Amino acid sequence: MTDTQISAQTAASPASSVPQQRKIVTAVPGPKSLELHDRRSKVVPAGVSSALPVYIQRANGAVLVDVDGNQFIDFGAGIGVTTVGHTEARVVEAAAGQLHDVIHTLFTITPYEEYVRVAELLAEHTPGNWQKKSVLVNSGAEAVENGVKIARKYTGRRGVAVLDHAYHGRTNLTMAMNFKAMPYASGFGPFAGDVYHAPSSYPYRDGLSGTDAAARTIGYLEKIIGASDLACLVVEPIQGEGGFMVPADEYLPTLQGWCTENGVVMIADEIQSGMARTGRYYASEHFGWEPDLVLSAKGIAGGLPLAAVTGRAEIMDAAHPGGLGGTFGGNPVACAAAIAVFESIEQNHLLAEGRRIEATLTAGLERLKRRYDIIGDIRGKGAMIAIELVQPGTRDTTKVPNAEAVGALVAFAAQNGVLLLSAGTYGNVLRFLPSFAVTDELIEDGLRVLDDGLAALG
Repeated sequence: MTDTQISAQTAASPASSVPQQRKIVTAVPGPKSLELHDRRSKVVPAGVSSALPVYIQRANGAVLVDVDGNQFIDFGAGIGVTTVGHTEARVVEAAAGQLHDVIHTLFTITPYEEYVRVAELLAEHTPGNWQKKSVLVNSGAEAVENGVKIARKYTGRRGVAVLDHAYHGRTNLTMAMNFKAMPYASGFGPFAGDVYHAPSSYPYRDGLSGTDAAARTIGYLEKIIGASDLACLVVEPIQGEGGFMVPADEYLPTLQGWCTENGVVMIADEIQSGMARTGRYYASEHFGWEPDLVLSAKGIAGGLPLAAVTGRAEIMDAAHPGGLGGTFGGNPVACAAAIAVFESIEQNHLLAEGRRIEATLTAGLERLKRRYDIIGDIRGKGAMIAIELVQPGTRDTTKVPNAEAVGALVAFAAQNGVLLLSAGTYGNVLRFLPSFAVTDELIEDGLRVLDDGLAALG
């Protein structure tokens, strides 16, 4: 197939013709989804649950279409994966073209240029003005595991520190690193050792300045672990599953200063917050933080499985030859898609689109906050915004979490053609992770549904 034929096929793809609007034509879930769900229950374990059991047939831009023809405004983007939009034309074309050249050879056996180009782009766009190197893997959890492995090799130490409310994955090590056991770790132990949980910065609930919150974290690290035994501190600059907590100013740079002074590798878990999601290439940039290692995944390849550990060359080179890699890590097709994602961010000015989405979303949510006192906090950056819900009458006092309202709103939104995601240690956070393809009109339409849902709560 020629490049021209690939482009023509891409342009004619049914997904690319999805109208960017919500439309509900059956009950949710509809009859075809229910039929598929019955088939699924016979062959897929209960542990693989779905937030909304509607079965998606097509997706484009910021809209999902299920097998019954219902169209949903997607405020989840596969939990921050399809950041440049579902079936984005540049990504589809790049992946399709690569499928006709090389699908797999294994980079550690016979390498290829696409892997090298992704590493070059990561070196260019991750924070820090120093020589950087990258290893490419398949998933966010695998990136976390490799980041820890590299830090341990470099320092000769074993201890791993993480923060309260953190989420890092579902592998054995990352389950131990998560703050919340249910549903990620409950009953799946024993877990990896030498993992320690330190207090984080949570301005809405702790009221601490960045320097005071950092002093609390550092005090814990020094007393409970000891810097001499600590290989790394792994931090999400904006916590994802924990509830989109944005740390207070100076918190992250202060921790980095302590880590550098004590020979501890500080790792930014940018799996959800990276790749332009917050209106910067990496959320660390908002805080003036230049981490030693940066972890990328989710949005890096437009929906294909790819992840990376990028960092200071001297740290990355600590691993011996053959110590890093994996059968599918840095797959050529996923790498081609990732290159297209970087091109899309630049050529479509998506950093500015992230800031546009933030302005529209936060303005609309502020209007709702003035009307409904269960909205306790609005926070986030770019296309990574959340509201924390509290019990009525407690917003300015005890801030009692209101998980019940979140569950009701997610269900109400789904019935009316809007996909919303919950989050938070207490289950009381609604998060908005739309793709950059979402228009202001779709955002406002989704917010009208949310308004109706809040009014229905009484």
